[in-house]
Amino acid sequence: MTMRRASTILLATAVAAAATLAAEAGAAARPAQLGPVKSYLLEHTRPLTAFTRDFQAISDRYYARAKRDGFRPAALAKDATVRRDLLRAKQIWVRGNPLYERVEGIVAGTPSLAAYDVILDAGSSAAEDPASAVPFDLKLPNGKVLRKPGNLYNLTEGMLWGTLPKLVVGKADLDGDGKLEFGEVLPEPNALKAAVDAFVLYAGRLDRAARVWQPTSSDAFTSVVVMVPTMSEYFGQWKTSRFVLGDRASSEAFNVVSRLSDIGDILGGLRVIYAGIRPSIAGVTPRKRPRPSVTSTPCTPSSGSSARRRTPVGASHRSRRTSSAARRRSARRRSPGR
Repeated sequence: MTMRRASTILLATAVAAAATLAAEAGAAARPAQLGPVKSYLLEHTRPLTAFTRDFQAISDRYYARAKRDGFRPAALAKDATVRRDLLRAKQIWVRGNPLYERVEGIVAGTPSLAAYDVILDAGSSAAEDPASAVPFDLKLPNGKVLRKPGNLYNLTEGMLWGTLPKLVVGKADLDGDGKLEFGEVLPEPNALKAAVDAFVLYAGRLDRAARVWQPTSSDAFTSVVVMVPTMSEYFGQWKTSRFVLGDRASSEAFNVVSRLSDIGDILGGLRVIYAGIRPSIAGVTPRKRPRPSVTSTPCTPSSGSSARRRTPVGASHRSRRTSSAARRRSARRRSPGR
């Protein structure tokens, strides 16, 4: 286990212990102030829904022009309006990415909202890992169905920048500079429309769920416990992205917005949560517990041991995302107050 991962796990354990002690302290601890947490969430879910609607307007136009031209990639590549629309779609996507990342800690850590984290940002495809797969299928306008295809941010990024080749129909010089560079691709029109329509649907549902959500101390502590240990995995995803490996990168996602930027956005949301729970843990003195006895007998884990192992730097993005989703589910089950 790396030092970074060890420290984040220890911090999460400390937060969970603080939550338990705060509950035991009763009247001695002031209640958490969670109104600002809900306000912060709504300040992001509203523009998130607006982003998906802007995105949908472009995907609808793209699909209509593709249908008009018989879904011929060559015709799409020559269409100046299509090229402008795809460039615009990328700009909108980049601006829309942090709208969710800034509230990911709240959504992913709150049991009543966590399903939207899987759908929008964290879920894998059934082909990658059925256990952490998204709970939806995409029905395309042409009648085809993509079974549990993966989360909507990754799907749309992969189509717009070409890191999901099966959902791309060709290449096009979008900026007109005479060169075909990374990301200058034509998304499969049926798949893009279906994915963006689903984006609008689920972003709207998250916004409505956030409006009726009444945050509790359990939700707040769970969010911190769930999200803090994942930071080390995000650094791993950054190391295998185009920001580090350039054209040698093979990951399907996190190639457009740096994972370091995502980390900053997520931690910003966690700071809002911590400000809310800080009054309830201020002044709480942890009880002294007896130290466990330590033996000097060396122990070497066998090949079947359950000892923790560090995820290799070169491991695929898929395995890291699956690990993160599984860790979140486990932490939510173990969180204090549940």
